Amino acid sequence: MAERSELTLPDGVRLHVEAYGPADAPLTVVLAHGWCQDRRTWRHQVAALRVLGARRPRVIIFDARGHGRSSATGVGGATLSQLGHDLDAVLRHYAPTGPVVLGGHSLGGMAIMEYAAACPGPFAERVAGLLFVSTTAEGHAHTQYGLPARIAALLRAGETIGAGVLARGGPWRPHRALLPALRPAVRWLLFGDECDEAALELAMRSFGRAPLRSIGAFRPSIGAQQRLETLAALADVPAAVLVGERDRLTPPACAESIAGALPFAELKVLPGAGHMLPMERPHEVSAALTAIVERATPARRPRRPRRASGTLKKAA
Repeated sequence: MAERSELTLPDGVRLHVEAYGPADAPLTVVLAHGWCQDRRTWRHQVAALRVLGARRPRVIIFDARGHGRSSATGVGGATLSQLGHDLDAVLRHYAPTGPVVLGGHSLGGMAIMEYAAACPGPFAERVAGLLFVSTTAEGHAHTQYGLPARIAALLRAGETIGAGVLARGGPWRPHRALLPALRPAVRWLLFGDECDEAALELAMRSFGRAPLRSIGAFRPSIGAQQRLETLAALADVPAAVLVGERDRLTPPACAESIAGALPFAELKVLPGAGHMLPMERPHEVSAALTAIVERATPARRPRRPRRASGTLKKAA
């Protein structure tokens, strides 16, 4: 069962947090979701980690500010930099000691990079493994939406202008009424050749819960992020980098540059898959996460043999 709680951040934003697994686990896994999604993105991976027995980690999932059950954020707080500081707050409160594995999907992966840039000391001391899924370290440099370059550039310009308008829309969610009409476009943008209806439904519900401010205000910092140098400083951290072959938002070139900056990273391009890998290809993502967790989990000390009861007699 999930242990649910709220973490109040210094600016008053409240994060909805769920914890699974033993509090005294040898390792903690913290998973961060993508833009306009929520913690439920990781439900298959949380379930997969439960079967590790004595080596089962503590797992923390949370809704980013302005997403899911977390409270709204102001425009000034809707930045990748702030998400990095929010992740630091989650770690300090819910996993103050011991090694951690960080996993991020899309926006969540970018937040991990921001945490590494803002808190290099704690990151180097604590982080024992990384999972980057369908994310980028270079903003929108490689984003073409699966379209010709000229059309993609026009679409990106329109998206940037529209994001500024949406950012001023505050906490309203008028798009919820349009979800049925938006369903084909969301399916095309987020998923690959095959799409489980339950996964699409969850993605649509999460998108419907995101207020206009969250949809629009994060866009400028997402497009401008450049963190390859930050990743290069993490060269000795075991990592897995996964991307879908048909990802229209963070295409394989994004994952290739991340893996190139991390010499110990394993890159996997999943044929026919789109952007929502944790739900679209749950077994592959879970396997990659489990492998990182098993590699990062400290070996338990062998138990000392019990001393036999009674008095030991000396040999004659």
